Amino acid sequence: MASLSGLCSSSPSLKPKHDRVAKLTPSFRKDSPAFSTRSNSNSNSNSKLSVAREVSADLSKTNSVGVLKKAKQGGLEKDPKALWRRYVDWLYQHKELGLYLDVSRVGFSDEFVEEMEPRFQAAFKAMEELEKGAIANPDEGRMVGHYWLRNSKLAPNSFLQIQIEKTLDAVCKFAGDVISGKIKPPSSPEGRFTQILSVGIGGSALGPQLVAEALAPDNPPLKIRFIDNTDPGGIDHQIAQLGPELASTLVIVISKSGGTPETRNGLLEVQKAFREAGLDFSKQVLISGRCYNTRKFFVGQHSED
Repeated sequence: MASLSGLCSSSPSLKPKHDRVAKLTPSFRKDSPAFSTRSNSNSNSNSKLSVAREVSADLSKTNSVGVLKKAKQGGLEKDPKALWRRYVDWLYQHKELGLYLDVSRVGFSDEFVEEMEPRFQAAFKAMEELEKGAIANPDEGRMVGHYWLRNSKLAPNSFLQIQIEKTLDAVCKFAGDVISGKIKPPSSPEGRFTQILSVGIGGSALGPQLVAEALAPDNPPLKIRFIDNTDPGGIDHQIAQLGPELASTLVIVISKSGGTPETRNGLLEVQKAFREAGLDFSKQVLISGRCYNTRKFFVGQHSED
């Protein structure tokens, strides 16, 4: 039977190599996509036990409703021993990450996996180029290497590695100074920042929200609120909830491009609230984005690249 150990068919180029499992990097590589707990023995003899052997390889060529119905009419394997063998053959384990993925009940055949091999190879090749620094966002002329931030040594060149390390050091130092009270709001009776108001949409909101929900302690040193859309009622609600703590709120405006209209609208609303409260907004706002864009887009504000 084919194995997800190679995400592919029984082709020698993608046969499972278990000694590579432990070397799996944070990203998928052609040389290390171990996806199975099975041994290579009896691989051919188990083909008849495939849960989905009646599913035609034509499924890789078409999404025809007729083909799908025909495949379903054959019925899936119900024999417990066959299902167990299928489970063992197609279970992916990565013990170091504590990750398990069971695709044994997905309706694909050995023929389908074999036919998909060129596409898998193309995907591995594309991922390899991505990791080497290929431009994957042509609209902005950007590479895509979020995982480099978790391990700067994976960056494709020393310049990027140094940039990442310096930026992370600067961010950590700034955060530490805010939490310790070394960096203070200008007119807060608390003498330190107590709240964060994050303004951004899409990934610029979802990322911080994920971190805040998943990684923050039960009683964080600063509470965080989000303005992640242009709903006037929602914006007003978040600002009203701050109350007098607006004076001790650090506003973080996030726009990767430095030119997101919705984010700018949120910023202007928050700026208005500070002005009406007699507070100096420019002393309590941090803008994260492309520096040359943010300086032009958020006129009159201080920018941090």
